[in-house]
Amino acid sequence: MGGPMSVNDPLPWIELELKLIRQAVAADIPVLGHCLGGQLIAKALGGEIGPNPVKEIGWGQVQVENIPQARDWFGEIKAFEAFHWHGETFSLPAGAVRILASAHCANQAYVFGDKHLGMQCHVEMTRPMIEQWCTIGADEIVAASSSPAVQSSADMIARADAKLEPLNQVAEILYTHWLIGVTAGSLLERHQ
Repeated sequence: MGGPMSVNDPLPWIELELKLIRQAVAADIPVLGHCLGGQLIAKALGGEIGPNPVKEIGWGQVQVENIPQARDWFGEIKAFEAFHWHGETFSLPAGAVRILASAHCANQAYVFGDKHLGMQCHVEMTRPMIEQWCTIGADEIVAASSSPAVQSSADMIARADAKLEPLNQVAEILYTHWLIGVTAGSLLERHQ
């Protein structure tokens, strides 16, 4: 999931997390990450984390790439409004395929193999989460208000009721696809 820290911060748990992700991928255990989680997966697999051209905070449209891997994860969805809260982003690790992009951040989501998903954007949002983030991040919103991809707290919250149901439908599609990989692995283990 997300977090206010950077994957590049010298925090003692980051290296342990990167090692765990590498072990999971090597063992073909599906991994999924949102925002900081997507950055951790990217770094664990050889990608780099650095500043995004602009901060993205709030609602913004993302486009699903017109490729088979993206259709596997998103079905017929071509674009949707995602929630964003980041100033950094990831490069694609070798072997990863971008499946989602936006006007302000080229790499919004990628897949590695057919089971591992890393996202820069958030699809897991609820209204209480948005309200809490806006309260906790009020100073960050003000400091980044000159970015064309940053909205006011009032605007983010006002849009939530109309945006959350379609976003939750996208999340259900993604999580269902991801769980197929989890279930397939569990079934395979039971039959060995």
